[in-house]
Amino acid sequence: MRLGIRLQLLIALGSLLVLAFVPLFFAVASLTRATMGGVRESSARAIGRAIAGHVAAARATRSAPGLSLLLEAQLGPDGASAVGVYDAAGALADRAGEPDVAAALPASVGLGAEVLRAVRTPRGGAILVVVPENGGEGAGRAREAGAGAVAVLVPTDPSTVPAAPLVRIVALYTGVVALALLVFAYFSMTRLVVRPIDQLSRAARRVAGGARDLEVPRAGARELAQLGASLALMTGRLRADEESLRAKIEEVERYAADLKSAQERLVRSERLASVGRLSAGLAHEIGNPIAAILGFQELLLTGGLTPAEERDFLERMKRETERIHKILRDLLDFARPAALGAGEAEGAGRAGEEPSGSVAEAIEDVLSLVAPQKAFRGVELAREVAPDVPRVPLSQGRLVQVLLNLLLNAADAVPRAGGRVWVRASRGADGGAQIEVEDNGPGIAEAVRETLFEPFITTKEVGEGTGLGLAVCRGLVEAAGGAIGVGRGEAGGARFVVRLPAA
Repeated sequence: MRLGIRLQLLIALGSLLVLAFVPLFFAVASLTRATMGGVRESSARAIGRAIAGHVAAARATRSAPGLSLLLEAQLGPDGASAVGVYDAAGALADRAGEPDVAAALPASVGLGAEVLRAVRTPRGGAILVVVPENGGEGAGRAREAGAGAVAVLVPTDPSTVPAAPLVRIVALYTGVVALALLVFAYFSMTRLVVRPIDQLSRAARRVAGGARDLEVPRAGARELAQLGASLALMTGRLRADEESLRAKIEEVERYAADLKSAQERLVRSERLASVGRLSAGLAHEIGNPIAAILGFQELLLTGGLTPAEERDFLERMKRETERIHKILRDLLDFARPAALGAGEAEGAGRAGEEPSGSVAEAIEDVLSLVAPQKAFRGVELAREVAPDVPRVPLSQGRLVQVLLNLLLNAADAVPRAGGRVWVRASRGADGGAQIEVEDNGPGIAEAVRETLFEPFITTKEVGEGTGLGLAVCRGLVEAAGGAIGVGRGEAGGARFVVRLPAA
């Protein structure tokens, strides 16, 4: 889970405060203890001098028991812990205080000058103050005057120094200041940073939900206000680009609709043109035989013919009728190639054929059929059949029909002397079968190549072809999922390529 910017800044600020205040606290505590220790030493010196002066003044007027009572009266938690009185020779004459603490008093002192030094007692540290009664005069003069000295032990143990309350006050002050800074930073960041960012985020979500404009927050820092203005500008530009894109899409849709309408009109025009070509072809291919049949019928009805002439007219009428029948059958094959391909298995079953065909066997059958034909006399037939050509989803009869049509067209195109036709079969790149029929004839003109597979399009002379053979071949091949095309061969003639998928 990722932390928010407010919590991250608070953690960073808290870490900075810890790094800043913790060393400061220890420094202040150490300084406080050192200052209090110095103050305690100064107080101890003053206390020692005062007690020494008081004892020295009372020593001249009081007896030994009274002096001992005075010494006991000087002891206390805020005063001296032990007091010692020394004679004119500097030897300890009397002392007061706890025995273990009083044992820290020296057995003898010098009378020449005031002594101030730190000592250790069983109760802790202390300051020993030795004040001569003669005010610091030489030892000889002090002995002549009969004066001695007074020694005072004033405790300076840290436990007696009241520095702990001050340190606690400093710690409390530091903690309160740090907490106040964190609270102030929290509310400041909430008002100046987090709240404007939340407003920007909500405004952005509203824009993502469909709002038209980005509402920029007024509060917050200058940088956030500039960020909001930049986002509002970006949103406006995106909206403008969206409107422009929508307008372009609508324009493209209109163009697409116009193009579709134009395409439909073109398809209808092409369909009408195809119907016109079909009608013209039918009128030409069927009209001539019908006219011949009608003429023969008129001659037969006229009478006066010999039986041989009548039989000749009847045979001619039969040939013309068979020609009409062949044209109509080829036309039906062209008009129903998909139905033939879809129902090929059923038709093959009725005819005893397999639903798939062998390319190698079909080539052998076709070559055996065309070899005796008159059109192939003097024409060299060459075959190249690869051993791995797969079976194709076209029945043997339909496959023979396609190859026979291509070979017959090739025979009509090649010269009678030196004509050559190649038949090749191999496995295609997609795993299917590829059949090529190539000749060394004049080839296909560029003007006819694009419409060569349309019905009633032929390069032969009038009366020599119906123009339905290649159209029927294309219908059969495409119904089986294949394709047929024409190009220029290596010998300069036409090369037809049939591609069929594997069965």
